[in-house]
Amino acid sequence: MTTVAAHAPTAAIPQRDPAWRARLGWAVVALVLLWPLLQATEFRPWVLVEPANLRVSAQFLAGFVPPAHGGDFLALVARETWRTVAIATAGVTLALLVAAPLALVATRVLSVSAIGAVDGRMAALPALARRGARWLLIALRSIPELVWALVFVRVVGLGPTAGVLAIALTYGGMLGKVYAEILESGDTHASTTLLRNGAGRLQTFFHGLLPTSAAELTSYTVYRWECAIRSSVVLGFVGAGGLGQQLEQSMKMFAGGEVATILIVFVVLVALADRVSAGLRRALG
Repeated sequence: MTTVAAHAPTAAIPQRDPAWRARLGWAVVALVLLWPLLQATEFRPWVLVEPANLRVSAQFLAGFVPPAHGGDFLALVARETWRTVAIATAGVTLALLVAAPLALVATRVLSVSAIGAVDGRMAALPALARRGARWLLIALRSIPELVWALVFVRVVGLGPTAGVLAIALTYGGMLGKVYAEILESGDTHASTTLLRNGAGRLQTFFHGLLPTSAAELTSYTVYRWECAIRSSVVLGFVGAGGLGQQLEQSMKMFAGGEVATILIVFVVLVALADRVSAGLRRALG
C-alpha cells in the first residue's frame, strides 16, 4: 500500500489564482463605481507632490521644530490633558445613563407581551415604546458630537461642560443601539425561561442576559471611551475645553512648537488609552 501511494500521480498545482477572472471583474466594477465618487469629491492626490505645494508644506512643518518644552507650557498641557480625559470619562458615564434604559426598552427579548403571545408579537403599547426608543437612539447618534458641542457652547458657554454633554448625547445613542443588538444576538434561552416563569424585565436582564453578554458590553464600552478621548480633542476646537482648545489657540497664534508638543502629547494619550482598553479586553476575555 505504501508503494502504491508513493507512485500515485499528484494533482497539478495551479500556477495562478483560478478565480482571477472573477476577482478582476469585481475590481473593474469597483473602479467604475468609485470613479464618479472620486470626481464628485475632486480627489486629486497628485497636487500634494507639486513643487510649489511641497515648498509650502516644508515651510509649515519647519515651524514645528523644535517642539515647545518650557516648564509653564508643559504644565498647561498636563492640565489640559487631564481635562481631556475627564471630559471623555464623564461624557461616557453620562452616556451610559442615557443608553442603558433605552437599550432595555428597545430590546425585544425582554418583552413580556411577546413571550406570552401565540404569534410572538408584542402588544401595541410595548411595541410603540420599543419603536420610540429606537427612533430616539437614531436621533441621538445621527447628530455628530461636534454639532451638539456647538449648541451647548451657546447654552452653557465655553468650557468642558459643553464637551461632556455633547459626548453624552451622541455616545448615548451609539451605546444604546449596540447594547440592544448585543442583548438580542446573545443566548436568550435563560431570559425566555425567566420571563415565562413570571420574572420581571430587570430580573431577567440581570440574571438572564447580563451574565452572558457582560464581557462584550464592557468591551464595547471601553472602546467607546477610547473614541471619546479622541472626540474630546476635536470638540476643543469649538470651545469645549481640553487639549483641542489649546491646540486651536496655538494654531491661531502660529506657534508651531506648541502645536508639535500638543500633537505629541495627543498621540501618547491615545496610545495609552489603547493600551488600557486592550488590557481590559484581555482581562474580560
